[in-house]
Amino acid sequence: MKKYWKVFIFTIVFLSLYLLNRHYEWLNVFLSKDRIQDFEKLVSQYYWRSVLIYILITVVGSVAFALPGVTFAIVAGILFGPWLGSLYCLIATTIGAVFAFIAGRTFLKDSLKPLVMKNQLIKSFLFNGSVQNEIILLFITRTLPIFPYNLQNFAYGISEISLWKYTLFTFVFLIPGVTMFTVGTVGVTDTVNRWSYIGITAGLILVVTLIALILKRKLLVPKP
Repeated sequence: MKKYWKVFIFTIVFLSLYLLNRHYEWLNVFLSKDRIQDFEKLVSQYYWRSVLIYILITVVGSVAFALPGVTFAIVAGILFGPWLGSLYCLIATTIGAVFAFIAGRTFLKDSLKPLVMKNQLIKSFLFNGSVQNEIILLFITRTLPIFPYNLQNFAYGISEISLWKYTLFTFVFLIPGVTMFTVGTVGVTDTVNRWSYIGITAGLILVVTLIALILKRKLLVPKP
């Protein structure tokens, strides 16, 4: 029974978050246009409280409900603008990734590994030694959109990487993708500086695409 108590505790925490969300409807902020408009009013009246609520919702949404990270970047751009929105989204998604990492390492190591092993890319990179350098490995998985983001957060918890290295470089390597979606959202909605933001977004897309192509050619091609 000892090996199941951690899974039991994690299940209780997850269930509690689910029930709290059902009661307070946190995630509806991201799913309803009217809710976002209400949140914009809250931002204008209680700015820092709104930032904390956004971070909390993002962390819960990414860990407990596995919502796509792009959702939070888009909402951050709408609510807080391109640059502060990018910063708040980076902080929130990094915290969410760290919580998933800790959950994977502390509660779900035994039960999660068989699920992770079913994904051949993650299995190859994290557990078969395709890439030896941990920082390069994080760079690849955070940059290339072929790795399931939420699953890899849990998967890193059952790898050998240290928590501090995972946290620091997750934050750094998420910058291009988060900024791209946040600035791009503002580019669509802003009528004054639209083309500037669209140009920045296009540049980020170009950089991320070039990095992805280089990494795919050099590191993702199976060795004979």
